[in-house]
Amino acid sequence: MRAVTKRSRVFVVMAIPTLFSAGAFAAVSAEEAKQLGGPNLTEWGAEKTANKDGTIPAYTGKGVKWSSPDPKGDPGAATHPYNDKPLFSITAQNYQQYADKLDAQAEMFKKFPAYRMDVYQTHRDFVYPKRVLDNSIRNATSCKGVDNDLRLEGCYAGFPFPVPKTGSQVMWNKLINYQGPAWNSPTNCWVVNPGGDGKGKPVLQTYSRAQQEAPIYFPENADKVVPTNAIYWRIVQSNLGPTRKVGEKILIHDSLDMAGLGRRVWQYIPGQRRVKLAPDLAYDTPSPNSGGASTMDDAKGFLGGMNRFDWKLIGKKEKYLNQNAFEFHDRSKDCSDEKTHSTSYFPNPDCMRWELHRVWVVEAKLKPEFRHIYHRRMFYFDEDAPGCDALENYDGNGKLFRIGFQQCYPNSNEFGGGSFDNTWLTDLQTGVWASQGTIGFKGAGWVQVPRWEDTKFSPEAIAGEGIR
Repeated sequence: MRAVTKRSRVFVVMAIPTLFSAGAFAAVSAEEAKQLGGPNLTEWGAEKTANKDGTIPAYTGKGVKWSSPDPKGDPGAATHPYNDKPLFSITAQNYQQYADKLDAQAEMFKKFPAYRMDVYQTHRDFVYPKRVLDNSIRNATSCKGVDNDLRLEGCYAGFPFPVPKTGSQVMWNKLINYQGPAWNSPTNCWVVNPGGDGKGKPVLQTYSRAQQEAPIYFPENADKVVPTNAIYWRIVQSNLGPTRKVGEKILIHDSLDMAGLGRRVWQYIPGQRRVKLAPDLAYDTPSPNSGGASTMDDAKGFLGGMNRFDWKLIGKKEKYLNQNAFEFHDRSKDCSDEKTHSTSYFPNPDCMRWELHRVWVVEAKLKPEFRHIYHRRMFYFDEDAPGCDALENYDGNGKLFRIGFQQCYPNSNEFGGGSFDNTWLTDLQTGVWASQGTIGFKGAGWVQVPRWEDTKFSPEAIAGEGIR
């Protein structure tokens, strides 16, 4: 199986040649930093100009305004702010015309002839609060990675590496992408087994509510250097269904110090009536949210420790991403979970929106002293929103194993940032596909919420709530 075509290795020329060198590991110069927020680059390092043929527009910084018409009964609902039609569709009959922008995604058309990608006009409407923009510029000359980029020092609450020099620096930009200080939603996680008639056989793995927070982005930290031991992401996931899962809870703390503190995970199991430290819920441990059809570090495209891989920055190119997927917020579009998961091998193409974007390309190779079911991984991160990505995972024999993407869209411009919590992954060897964090039902949809007290993100808190 040849997963990547020769054409797909041709990369777009960037506005600043010094950014293009995957081997440029030196610190950012003051001259490079001065270009951030100028006529050519945004404060976080994206190119402002349109591409040569205009299929990717110039960045304007206007954002997009949308809100729920029913904030109490259905806070995640919203009218589609674009409500446009596809420009064209990529199918098994014509995908070779677009192979340079598909990469391993081309294998989906070869293996599953019914696969389709509807391509829409590209929108660049991600915006960020001023404090995040200012701190991203400060980080260009202040933030540094130590211990092989596994620990961050001297960083402010913004994009840590707006002028990335290494693959691991791009990964940090992805991990610390701005979604807001706190967000919450009920969501579903599904596994879909293939049916002989082309119809999927979905099984609900978890129906849960999750409170997620990024403490480094709390207002009181806006002008401070973030401590190396700071938590950049934390979550309490409480399972509400199905019956076999009710009452289970997971608490995760992810730290800026991967070399020392790393990830801390606690799990509450109702039958045992106790909380236990669960260090195995990391790396390639099968995710309980996907019935084992994905790994723990597949969540959000990639999540958790980077120490098991060598990370190489390949460069930048143009690629189709699943972006601005407001169909799942607009209830009139009928992109319910039932419809989306009604097809074998992949999500229902009627509910998928693809756009052309410039992406950072990162290759990860497993270090010989570690084990992982993925031996090579490819990531493609949107330059405007690194939390939005596509991913390709290869097994020990070099064969394409699983392929997936994040479904992402910008938050309303009054909040800034975006949502990057919906993960879709197809196992090409079994035909099973899984989704995590879907919001195609009433009441669902990631929304900004008040932050919780710190004490609620403790093992004692989830134990007490579980016993009650």
